[in-house]
Amino acid sequence: MGSKQYHKFIIYAVLGGVLAVLVYMGLTQKASAPALTMTTLSGQTLDLAQYRGKTVVVNFWATSCPGCVKEMPQLVDVYQRYHSKGLEVVAVAMNYDPAENVRQFAAEQHLPFPVVMDTQGDIAHAFGEVKLTPTSFLIDADGHIAEQTIGDLDFAKLRQRLDGVKT
Repeated sequence: MGSKQYHKFIIYAVLGGVLAVLVYMGLTQKASAPALTMTTLSGQTLDLAQYRGKTVVVNFWATSCPGCVKEMPQLVDVYQRYHSKGLEVVAVAMNYDPAENVRQFAAEQHLPFPVVMDTQGDIAHAFGEVKLTPTSFLIDADGHIAEQTIGDLDFAKLRQRLDGVKT
């Protein structure tokens, strides 16, 4: 191997190594959940940072979304089953959902977790321009987005994951 070929080989090897490290970091580093303060239907202020140390499901939904309405009882069940183990759920009603419809649904379904109205679309924007419902984010105890689900949640998978949660 000539001197020029050797130098090219070294340069390509170094660049390949740097690229591999960057790809690895991109695949293993989780995005942080946005720092948000929201107001619940009951008028309480909710700061996502207050849930640090807990697992959080942020569920974007609408009363006009059949999949959202169908999965809500399962979300209630998971919350009731795992809340004592450190699970929190925040239901975020989309900005196009009439507030009265959301209030009525939350009351009729006896939703035990906070429900917030995303009246300006700021919450959906902070989570990466959520447009489709249902869309759910699983936030780990360190405040990182561990998973995003567009469409129906896989509740068996969620329960399995939550069974490993320590308080």
